[in-house]
Amino acid sequence: MTADDVFTVLDVGGTTLRVGSWAPATGTLSRVRRVPVDGMHRDPGAPVAVVQQRVVEQIVREVAAHTGGRRPRALGVAFAGPITAAGLVLAAPTVWGRRGDPLPLGDLLTRRTGTPAVVVNDLTAAAWRYAATEPGDFCLLTVSSGIGNKVFRGGEVLVDADGHGGELGHWVCDLSPDAPLCDCGARGHLGAIASGRGVLAATRRAAHTDGAGFRGSALAALCEGRAELIDNRAVSEAVRASDPFSTDVLRGTLTPLAQALSGVFTSVGVCRYILMGGFALAVGEPYRRLLVAELVRLGCFGLGPAQIDAMVSLGVADDDHGLIGVGRLLAERTPVLSPGAS
Repeated sequence: MTADDVFTVLDVGGTTLRVGSWAPATGTLSRVRRVPVDGMHRDPGAPVAVVQQRVVEQIVREVAAHTGGRRPRALGVAFAGPITAAGLVLAAPTVWGRRGDPLPLGDLLTRRTGTPAVVVNDLTAAAWRYAATEPGDFCLLTVSSGIGNKVFRGGEVLVDADGHGGELGHWVCDLSPDAPLCDCGARGHLGAIASGRGVLAATRRAAHTDGAGFRGSALAALCEGRAELIDNRAVSEAVRASDPFSTDVLRGTLTPLAQALSGVFTSVGVCRYILMGGFALAVGEPYRRLLVAELVRLGCFGLGPAQIDAMVSLGVADDDHGLIGVGRLLAERTPVLSPGAS
């Protein structure tokens, strides 16, 4: 297989930039490289425009390094934020924080790399991965740096040309004036409460307010008894070990998430929900069970507990969702290189 037989694919999230090669003839991903994204967390005080430019430069550098300086045969980018059909990034709260001017990422990358760039939302891309194996309609939910979702129905992702849809993470679920602050700058968004970052913040707050409970927890043993050393790895490990303190905190963050999914179910009628994202998959089956229990407690109109349990599953436990998905999407848009094509 030569460089002319593969696509260059990227997945740019709030924490990590991933780049790899997708072979449409065989449906395989290879040569994956992961690096920290040059987003707002590298320099929290930088203006949005500065961070945007830095991220564009990083993508261009990674593409050039991946191809050895050659023009990519095809280029696809899955990006964490609402994106129009023309590749205009409207916002990227987990990448550059507060909303700045829209970024014409598709046009910029096309000019800089010499290859027409297909830029889509990261969950839109990931939905194309699961569309290859799911027999019917489904809702894909990611719980990672932020929260997002996409509904795949009738052979397409339900997003309009202006990028609207699939942004459950920005549903306002806490109207209190001191509600947690979302990366986008607003308060009370679901992502600020139930994302990996939201759960981490809630766990640290609980460690300070319930010092005795924290000190007696398995989580404390993983963090030298210091709240400031709590991280998502420790939280995930503690929940998997059935630590009551950590599990109770996580359970509390799942109430608004279950409410949001119940809203999707009652309004759209999708009966298949796939969980992905770094935090949800790190916790694994305990996360799924806690979410199902909360959905059962709240109720999904017309469904019993066994049906609710059956409709929620974990996605593939890897970090390749966006890369594989945007590769499959590129193949759909480039039929000459699709499997079986001449």
